[in-house]
Amino acid sequence: MKRRRPPLSFEAAIAQVREIYQELERRPIERDCLRRTECCQFKLTGRTPFLTKGEALAAAKAWRATGGKRLPATPDGACPFLERRTGRCLIYEGRPFGCRTHFCTAAGGPYSRKEVIDLIHRLEDLDHALGGSGSKSLPAALDESLALIVR
Repeated sequence: MKRRRPPLSFEAAIAQVREIYQELERRPIERDCLRRTECCQFKLTGRTPFLTKGEALAAAKAWRATGGKRLPATPDGACPFLERRTGRCLIYEGRPFGCRTHFCTAAGGPYSRKEVIDLIHRLEDLDHALGGSGSKSLPAALDESLALIVR
């Protein structure tokens, strides 16, 4: 008989996401994010990060820590975490995997999938353990997760 695992708490899931992000940081892949924020202009680039449920929970927790309640409207198509006045990411330390491995030429271009596929699989496994239904665009994923994260 197959034993059921106890449900994964949001805090445990967020801790696992952070471990995955730390593993990425330890890899000897040459990067130099200059924080020019060009990659944060989703409408201009035509690229929006997709987040698994665990990533969305981690980003929602980081957003709540800034005092954010819900995502701001972004008629210009920029990332809702981009602080317009300073041009900085308000959740930089909690930014999603896609923002860490992005396509930005100034930062060194995109990571090759083979360099990070094991981490992607871990995020997908965590999504499954949380009852997620696969990656969703950043705004959609965050709207769902903000309702779940109290603080």
